[in-house]
Amino acid sequence: MNVTDCLFCRIVAGEIPATVVYETDAVLAFRDIRPKAPVHVLVITKQHFDDVLALASDPAAASALLAAVAEVARAEGVVEPGFRTIFNTGPDSGMEVPHVHAHVLAGRPLGALAG
Repeated sequence: MNVTDCLFCRIVAGEIPATVVYETDAVLAFRDIRPKAPVHVLVITKQHFDDVLALASDPAAASALLAAVAEVARAEGVVEPGFRTIFNTGPDSGMEVPHVHAHVLAGRPLGALAG
């Protein structure tokens, strides 16, 4: 994918608006426009990585993303009673935007994952 065509890269560039809840030089977190839970925040790297497999090649970026997930959980007040973090990778996962992102979901009991 050309990063100029990437929805999340365009959000990072300020071309598309988002409700930002957390930001550093390396990451951006914003509310999902189709939330699946009362709290549904997407945490992305500002640098384009197609998915979590690509992100694994850059330990500093991966660390920044995970640290941002923790900060979002704290800021949203969901450390207790808990939250779920999901990385989708590939077509069978339901990944809609090919730019690595973590979903932070909370605000109600989420139940067990289907499996």
